[in-house]
Amino acid sequence: MSDPLDALEKSIGTLRRAIRDATAAGDTERAGELRMQLRRAERAWDALLDTDGPAAAPPPSAPQAAPAARGSQLPAREHVHRALMLLRAPAAPKLIVGVHEAFFPGELSASKLSSLRRDEERSYRSSPGARPYYLCPALAHDLLTPVRALISISTWTLEQRIIGPLSPRVDFLTSAIGIAEAVQTSSESTADGPTPQAQRLLWRFAANIPDAMPTTASGHEGALDAQRVIGAAVAELEVHTDADRATRVVAARRARKSLGDDEQLFGTPLRGVTHLRSARA
Repeated sequence: MSDPLDALEKSIGTLRRAIRDATAAGDTERAGELRMQLRRAERAWDALLDTDGPAAAPPPSAPQAAPAARGSQLPAREHVHRALMLLRAPAAPKLIVGVHEAFFPGELSASKLSSLRRDEERSYRSSPGARPYYLCPALAHDLLTPVRALISISTWTLEQRIIGPLSPRVDFLTSAIGIAEAVQTSSESTADGPTPQAQRLLWRFAANIPDAMPTTASGHEGALDAQRVIGAAVAELEVHTDADRATRVVAARRARKSLGDDEQLFGTPLRGVTHLRSARA
């Protein structure tokens, strides 16, 4: 399946190229913000490497822990982080739990995610930057308030964490590609292939993407092909990506100018919105 370390390495490479471009263009404010994101991504990479690295050798009398057992010992925030890295976009708790059950060992319940989000914000405000990454809400493009139904990762760029009018569809297609690639990798690298949960998850995505579902000569549904799902999702993404990115870029630029570091992660309070509306009345 898609390795979260690989995804982080790709993100780090993208950030470095963006820093170079911003510096060449003389945009020092943008370059500085990107450097902060790069440092957070590099810390997250270090943390994941420590988590996924070789475990210490057990005493001679103790049996070697099974991979599933080791995975089940990870804290809930690590489970959520791995699922989001596979999805590549902000996601709702139910989907995060579904991805975790389909691809990763250990237990994760949606009820844990509500308290987890509050704990992440408290941790950041008490000691900013102490953790390599934080789980934070996506931000609404217009008011820059938290979209509490969607969880994202602090090491992602602001553009990736902002939700505009087209973003739900773009993120759905982006996540479909991540799921399809993970299923494809499982089929190629494991003897048993993808789990039934992973196959059902891919079917749910494919059913909502034009031309992703296979059909036989008789017109009935055939076996689902992960590569076909990827191709169909990419084709539709080409229609929406530019317009969606334009909205996100404008909102991200506004957020960098008007919000502090904490608000760029966790959004502006709704009471500020109420105050602005009252002032306009």
